[in-house]
Amino acid sequence: MENEQFEEGQIVLCTVDKIIGATVFVKIQGNIEGTITLSEIAPGRIRNLRDYVVPNKQIVCKILSIKNNSIHLSLRRVANSEKKELLDKVNKEKSYLAILKTVIGDKSISIIEKINQDYSITDFFEEIKNNPKILDKYLDKEQSEKIKQILESKKEKPKEIKQIFRLSNKSSNGIVIVKDILNQACKNKCEIKYLAAGKYSLSLTGEDFKSLKSENNKIIDFLETQAKKNKCEFSVEKS
Repeated sequence: MENEQFEEGQIVLCTVDKIIGATVFVKIQGNIEGTITLSEIAPGRIRNLRDYVVPNKQIVCKILSIKNNSIHLSLRRVANSEKKELLDKVNKEKSYLAILKTVIGDKSISIIEKINQDYSITDFFEEIKNNPKILDKYLDKEQSEKIKQILESKKEKPKEIKQIFRLSNKSSNGIVIVKDILNQACKNKCEIKYLAAGKYSLSLTGEDFKSLKSENNKIIDFLETQAKKNKCEFSVEKS
């Protein structure tokens, strides 16, 4: 059955098909039918259902249950982070499909079908990044090289955040204490540069700002804790 590809709790992209009374009928991934009851559209009282759903509108839903070959969904139970994650994945797949169609041309449909027997398109391109030789199974040498070149040109530059802080200790071995704290704080995860008069710059690089901010906060918390233990003066400049 086609429904076997889905499971309860799964986040899916749907297209509103029709609205009959208080029930919304949708198509999941293009052709599988699902339904959303009024209570699962949005929290609170709904004055006008069409403020939330209209035919042909794409919406992100969560599968509540799959019973008797019927899929029941919820729009209101989807967290913003879940919605963003799915839409990012969908947009990424569209971009990858466009690359294949541009490089392969007329034979792209058959090649994509062949790839889909082994991978989703997104997983295929993620695998390519780690093992480019996978391309040779599906494409000729010229096509493979073009794909590699396109992916190389699309590589995102590492993101960077910086934090300025002050750390000092006026005791006779204060310099040693400060250096020890800084070495413990970084552990090869960051770069700390001395600027002037107890002032330092902390920099972190990585793939996304959220992870970098989290790591930055951990390091700053560690520095503050160690500064208190070792009777150091510590402060952070607002960015």
